[in-house]
Amino acid sequence: MNDFDTLRASFQGELLTGEADLITYAYDAAPDRARPDAVAIVSSVEEVRAIVSWCANNKVPYVARGAGTNLSGGCIPLRGGIVISLVKLNRIISIDTAKEEAVVEPGVINLHLQNALAPLGRFYAPDPASFKICTIGGNIAENAGGPRCLKYGTTTNHILSLDAVMPDGNLEHFSLEDRGPRIVSLLVGAEGTLGIVTRSTIRILKIPDSITTILASFNSIDAAMSCVSDIIASGIVPRVLEAMDRMTIDSIEDYSPCGLPRAEMVLLIEVEGDAARVERELEQVRSIAMKHKAGEFRLATDEAERARLWEGRRSAYAALSRLAPNVLVEDGVVPRDKLPEAARRIRVIAKKYDVEPALLFHAGDGNLHPNAVYDERDADWTRRVKSLGSEILKMCVELGGSISGEHGIGVDKRRAMGWLFSPETLTLFRRIKRAFDPDNLSNPDKLFPLEGEAPSEGVLRPKPPPPSDAQTAFIERVREKANRKEPLTIIGSGSKAPKTLRDGQEVLSTKVLDQIIELDHANLLVTVEAGVTPRTLHLTLEAEGFYAPIPLVPGTIGGLLATNPWSPLRDGVIAMKVLLANGELIEVGSKVVKSVAGYDVPRMLLGSWGTLGIILEATFKLSATRLEIPTELPLALTPKSNPWFKRLQDAFDPDHRLNTWAIEDKDA
Repeated sequence: MNDFDTLRASFQGELLTGEADLITYAYDAAPDRARPDAVAIVSSVEEVRAIVSWCANNKVPYVARGAGTNLSGGCIPLRGGIVISLVKLNRIISIDTAKEEAVVEPGVINLHLQNALAPLGRFYAPDPASFKICTIGGNIAENAGGPRCLKYGTTTNHILSLDAVMPDGNLEHFSLEDRGPRIVSLLVGAEGTLGIVTRSTIRILKIPDSITTILASFNSIDAAMSCVSDIIASGIVPRVLEAMDRMTIDSIEDYSPCGLPRAEMVLLIEVEGDAARVERELEQVRSIAMKHKAGEFRLATDEAERARLWEGRRSAYAALSRLAPNVLVEDGVVPRDKLPEAARRIRVIAKKYDVEPALLFHAGDGNLHPNAVYDERDADWTRRVKSLGSEILKMCVELGGSISGEHGIGVDKRRAMGWLFSPETLTLFRRIKRAFDPDNLSNPDKLFPLEGEAPSEGVLRPKPPPPSDAQTAFIERVREKANRKEPLTIIGSGSKAPKTLRDGQEVLSTKVLDQIIELDHANLLVTVEAGVTPRTLHLTLEAEGFYAPIPLVPGTIGGLLATNPWSPLRDGVIAMKVLLANGELIEVGSKVVKSVAGYDVPRMLLGSWGTLGIILEATFKLSATRLEIPTELPLALTPKSNPWFKRLQDAFDPDHRLNTWAIEDKDA
């Protein structure tokens, strides 16, 4: 055990070292266990800084913790050290309805924030199942979702700025308004591996005029999943679209009856907006459900019935836990048009391991939660359930999905990251971690495989299509420059670069990368090369009845992403293919609408002006509703030099050869 005398002298909060206390903080809601050496309960930002600085000076690992509801072992102290409890940092500092934002500390419970907003006619969109007890800080660390994220996105879509105590003990402020890469996006979903969030400014929304809750029952899982796929493909984006199978329904009705029909599968759907829109979408949903032979199709008659249905839906985990001491809550994602196949394959896998999982899906965004009960005292039962979970995640990857939609990676899935990402991408994640936390003290050994640690049972990631001829030629030229350690100047159309760049140096343009790679109608996604113009993309999409959150301005898609002159771009982009200065090709993000696997590099790269990597392709979410987009934008500002930007350069481009002309020295 470490000697904490010096820490006690500088730290005014509670420092627990008793055995009962340490055991209490040795686990979260996942099966893994690891005992800390001490627990610090902080009540101020300065106390967080004091502990992190002490840990940095003494090379002691630490883990930030909220309510401990994490389902992937994300806040267990794998290397001992100190657990830093943030539950007393629980103030709602301000709510500004004019700006539609609130400022909160990390220990604020999600429900408490919702209760404070409701009388003001506002709500906070992320609503994980544990919202009654989970904290905003934990939601940020895990990039939490919930049923409403189908329409509103996960936590990252609602974070405007963050204060964070970084691994060196300094308190930093990161904002979407920063000049340069969006480090705020990198911290969201990083599971505390890059710093500890101590304050956040979040986006709040107006409560809709009308919300209608629909319950539709089906006599087969296949029919229900096909109904979900058709609803999404029709262009409707419900507020929520949840699915529960017979085992889940029976468990809920036996535990907390709420009026669910005893069908093979039930869909819980909500549409919202003004009266005309609600009526229109309700009739579309009704028509699609009837086409798939829905048995019962009914509406919640009042707010009390709506609340009962949601109380039942949110009680599913507790209801299942009555059947056995343990519940494995899996969390994978598949493309939405693959839902029927995924449901069928889950049944085959379950039969193989003689396990009956209860199926609970955030079906609208393809997020699967097969829940399997077991007793960890029974070794064979435990082995079979864990094998079931592992094989379901493999299936998700094989179908083009992700191994986590909202629960995070933690320790539980870190080796499985090798199924999803290439060795080059995983190496980049490690370099980012090392750049921000060189001593590996901030929640160590989470999120991705350790160096030299083999992926779980083989690599399953789908083989990406080969680069186009234009991409191949471009990549070869960048690699030639890398071999000679020559500076690289990358532009799109050149509309944002100074003309002097053309004097006396080679300039590589991504304009030659001008192909629309894929328009995925069923999943409302489009993948384009960086040289495609916004006008070309808009014309192509409009002909198919789709719209993208991309301003209709001169230049290229790659140039827009690199300079980020319009903040809604961040909500549209979900994946990228990026060429690093050393010639390595990496793919980051996932081509599903909901994934929290790995650092959010696609959103972080926005505003980096090509100083970290060269965007070759990007994948965007689409809408079937016409969007309001600008046709003119203010001049995008180039990045300012700062220590954290330089650390990112060290991770992405150690020789600092990419677009150095674009970086403004803050001391100049």
